[in-house]
Amino acid sequence: MEDKLTKEEVLHVATLARVKLTDEEIEKYRVELKQLLNEVEKINDVEGYDKERMIAPWSDNTTLREDKSSDMLDPKEVIKNAPKHSGNYIEVPVVIGESEGA
Repeated sequence: MEDKLTKEEVLHVATLARVKLTDEEIEKYRVELKQLLNEVEKINDVEGYDKERMIAPWSDNTTLREDKSSDMLDPKEVIKNAPKHSGNYIEVPVVIGESEGA
């Protein structure tokens, strides 16, 4: 069994992920991605493993509620209950910050 992926395989994965790699990173990932794939391959060695049954860890008997239309909420009442607002908009804390290089 090979200990490395080919350079082309790593570049293919990088293309799918839309990631640019340096030559040093390509060499690094040739080994690391192969190690990861080897670990995933161990699933096939698990006794009783049946990939047909392992599609999802739940059964497909989900019951969904019926959609019902109702009256729209009054924006003034909604804003009145918001801790912070600006005009007709509710102010919320920043969840995702901008990072360098993004």
